[in-house]
Amino acid sequence: MVCGRCIRVVREELLNLGLQVGNVQLGTAVIETAGGISNADIAAVLSASGFELLEDRKARLVERIKSTIIDLVQNDRLAELEGNISGHLARELHQSYSSLSHLFSAVEGLTIERFVILQKIERAKELIVYDLQNLSEIAYRLGYSSVQHLSSQFKRVTGLTPSHFRELGSQRRRSIDQVAR
Repeated sequence: MVCGRCIRVVREELLNLGLQVGNVQLGTAVIETAGGISNADIAAVLSASGFELLEDRKARLVERIKSTIIDLVQNDRLAELEGNISGHLARELHQSYSSLSHLFSAVEGLTIERFVILQKIERAKELIVYDLQNLSEIAYRLGYSSVQHLSSQFKRVTGLTPSHFRELGSQRRRSIDQVAR
């Protein structure tokens, strides 16, 4: 899974700088002592590995939104979610969904709903390629109300039916950090 590797790379890069690193999660890293290393140095090292240091409060909040969604989708927590994703985000991030939605759209240029759909479709692609579950099981796992709902959303995003995608195999998948619009 891409997220686990990203976390490991960020931890290793920060440790290689000589930083004392606490908890590293998707989208955040707690540095216990910086030892005179500047944010510019940290940003340069992270940038060389394809990451970005976010110091702006709004950018950090958008990253927390993304991290929360990615965690729900990649760790198959959608089916067990109480209520909907918007309510979960509001509770988890202690802000109204309306303010989170406006901020996310302004910064990312797409809605939270669209981001969720794109993440779910990428996860569906992964599960389809693994070929361990049928579409009904995949739909349930991703929180879809029916196979038809998954199939229609899949076709809108990819231009292919899930069955046709299964025939093509993994050549159509993108890594999580490359999922955009």
